Formats: sequence, structure tokens, C-alpha cells
Amino acid sequence: MTVKRSDTAPAYQLVASELRTRISAGEFPDGVRLPTEAELAQQYRLSRQTIRRAFVDLVAEGIVYRVPGRGSFAAADSGRYLRRLGSIEDLMSLSLDTVMQIVTPMRRRVDIDAASRLRLDSDIQYSLTFRRLHDEVPFVLTSLHLTPHSAKLLAEVPELQAGAVSTATVIGLLDPRLASPIAEAEQSITVAPANAEVADALGCPVGHPMLRVDRLYSNDLGEPVELSISHFLPEHYTYRVTLGRDNR
Repeated sequence: MTVKRSDTAPAYQLVASELRTRISAGEFPDGVRLPTEAELAQQYRLSRQTIRRAFVDLVAEGIVYRVPGRGSFAAADSGRYLRRLGSIEDLMSLSLDTVMQIVTPMRRRVDIDAASRLRLDSDIQYSLTFRRLHDEVPFVLTSLHLTPHSAKLLAEVPELQAGAVSTATVIGLLDPRLASPIAEAEQSITVAPANAEVADALGCPVGHPMLRVDRLYSNDLGEPVELSISHFLPEHYTYRVTLGRDNR
């Protein structure tokens, strides 16, 4: 078996993605050892260093744990979707192992709160909603708000049309079209009950506790270009951030 090469996805990320899928499918139940680095290197026709990097990511995400002298094993809660996020590139790489499904295509709307957060001169902004699925299970509904300029750049993109299903991310579609690239995401995390729209999209009861994540993306000039408001099902999603020392 070989891993398909990609200009945007290093081989270790593709190996990690496939191992996540296999673990999520129950291929390695409790106590069943994962293949060794040497076995995977031969299977995927890659170097052991590449396989080791994939394992480093899976261990850091909590999907895999290692027992010295015994091997690597799937964590007990690895059936839920988990991503370690530490950069804009990590957010763009959600497309490696999830699918975006457009629920409501882009439309021009008046939204005072979103327009204010996007620092627009008027209350007009453009919004769309989409679900993201992992192994065909929806785990988040996102309401996306765009400045008129960002919306114009994405107006004809096939991945954002009604009913479209793709492995894209919106920031991954938007960033290469911007004159000034996305440089920052200001994020806030709270708990919120599911409203009727969220409940219908994710198959949960109205009022179900959700993890709400708001992200305001800005370009390298400090100008907001996109606001996303996502409601995650906590039983199908784990959020983890790795913090390091500030060495300044």
C-alpha cells in the first residue's frame, strides 16, 4: 500500500489520517497493538522517520498511547474526533480527514453583530452554513460570515454552492485568493445549548449542551476577513491545544 502524495499534505499527515480512520473504525480495539513503525514503513513504502512523525502527532492528540516494550495502542476514547490545533495551517488541514457539506449556500444578509465583529461600515455581510463530518458522522455545524470582499472572491467557488460536499475548508479556499494572506485567528470557546437549526443538522435534541467556538480570521494587515461560529457535539469531538513556553 502506498500513500498518495500531495503538494499540501506531507506524507506523515496522510499516514496519521489513515491511522485515525482505522482506529475510529474499531480496527484496533482495547489491548490490540497497532503495527510497529517498521511494519508501517514497509506497508506505506515510507521511511521510519516519517512513520514516527505520524505517531508523534497521534500520541499528542491523545488518540494513541505507547507502552515501552509492548508497542502502541489506541486510546479508549479514540472513537470521537480529535484534532490538535496550534496554527492557521492546522485549521486548514481539517480537510485531510473530514468532509464539508454545505447546508445553506452563501447569501447577502443583514447581521448587526457579525458586521460589527467584522468591522464593516454597514450591517450587510454574507453568510453560509455547513456541517463537517468525520467517517460520515456530523460533529459540527458552522455559521460563516464574510466581508463583502471575501464573499466576492468565493462567489463562484464550486465547493460552496448549494448541496456541495468536499474535503475543502473555507479558509483554505479563501486564503490563496486574498492579496494579503490570513495571518491570525482570534478564538473564544464557550458552552451553548443547541437551537433548532443546530439540533436538526447534527441530530441532537434542542437544548443539548454544545461546545461553541468562535473564530475571527484577519489578514496580515490586521483586517478581518471571516467570522466562523461553530457548534460542536461534545460526544463526537475533543478539542485540544498544545501550549508551550514563551521564550521571549
